[in-house]
Amino acid sequence: MSTNINLKNINKLAIPALIAGISEPILSLTDTAIVGNVQHNPTESLAAVGIVTTFLSMLIWVFGQTRSAISSIISQYLGAGKLNEVKSLPAQAILIITSISLFIIAITYPFANSIFKLYNASELILNYCVDYYKIRIFGFPFTLFTIAVFGAFRGLQNTFYPMIIAIVGAVSNIVLDIAFVYGVEGFIPAMHIKGAAYASVLAQLLMAIISGIYLHKKTVIPLRARLPFNKEIKTFMVMVINLFVRTIALNVTLYFASSFATSYGANYIAAYTIAINLWFLGAFLIDGYASAGNILSGKLLGGKQYKQLIQLSNRLIVYGIIVGIFMASIGALLYHPIGRIFTQDELVLTEFYKIFWMVLAMQPICALAFIFDGMFKGLGEMAYLRNLLLFATFLVFVPILFTLDHFHYQLYGIFIALTLWIIARGIPLIIKFRKMFMPLSKNS
Repeated sequence: MSTNINLKNINKLAIPALIAGISEPILSLTDTAIVGNVQHNPTESLAAVGIVTTFLSMLIWVFGQTRSAISSIISQYLGAGKLNEVKSLPAQAILIITSISLFIIAITYPFANSIFKLYNASELILNYCVDYYKIRIFGFPFTLFTIAVFGAFRGLQNTFYPMIIAIVGAVSNIVLDIAFVYGVEGFIPAMHIKGAAYASVLAQLLMAIISGIYLHKKTVIPLRARLPFNKEIKTFMVMVINLFVRTIALNVTLYFASSFATSYGANYIAAYTIAINLWFLGAFLIDGYASAGNILSGKLLGGKQYKQLIQLSNRLIVYGIIVGIFMASIGALLYHPIGRIFTQDELVLTEFYKIFWMVLAMQPICALAFIFDGMFKGLGEMAYLRNLLLFATFLVFVPILFTLDHFHYQLYGIFIALTLWIIARGIPLIIKFRKMFMPLSKNS
């Protein structure tokens, strides 16, 4: 049966996925905006949230790759009409990944102080980092559980329920953030940066509970893991390992960017925190179309619909560029008001405004890279994605960053290196995709 890939059907998947995808950056942006406006030490608080968010993003991206692996396998079996053969896989994957998350908590919690010293945090910023992390890390298993459930829904070509879950999580986090950070007179004391961490954990717990309920009630996929392991568990683990290595490389990029920004001083890391979180927001916004590419490419590959795969890629290129230009335009129109959402510190704003235009200019380029990244995950081409990111990180980003730092480019250098890193990730994917499927589409 041919799969319809017109704009309406792509948007039916992409728009809910877009809304669902921004739940995690909204948690971090909410913390950033609210903590950046506290009365006591706002710059140090903002810097600490930025540093911890970078580390937590690394953990989530490394261990949250189950979503792509589950989605790829489920969608390919759905396209081939053999869904019953992999129904037991998601529950087994969830059990594995949540068990690993508890181990991560056990080995990082006692060494939080040492971890954030590696990010060049010191004195008050370091104390805030430790306080914030030792609370927020307990939301990690709930986040991984939710991400894995989202992968199952994506494989089933359903992004509506993840959207609902994400909206509930984002709204609850905003409400709880305001209540816990600033306090509610007579009911809740002001907890400042610790309050932001508690708010995030409770929002993540709520999302996990709702995810489990929806998976149980709205799908044929069981929540209870049973032996024997599914026949695709080996494929799943190989995909996850490849994505794990790939994401380690990605987070080497984020580590060096955050570490260098911190070394320049509190104003620089605070400005970098705002800019990189806005960049993450843009990335997760375009992830809606990347998710549509991920979801549909797996199903089309399973059904051997190669002509539709080429058509899908062509349409997503156009949509991605349009969305990227739109986001950049909105940012340009609201250039100065956006900065003041996060802080009133003029020294921080000065550094932020110097490099925000680079974040905006990157958006169309990011759109192409992320869309094809999503499609390759749907195709199960995790090894190629791994190798490409290793190349982009260690042969493009790191040498350029160190060179520009030597010449005192500071935040300019970080974002120039990030831009070239994105280009090195995106162009090879487009070329590789064309070489793989153009010949097949002519013969199908």
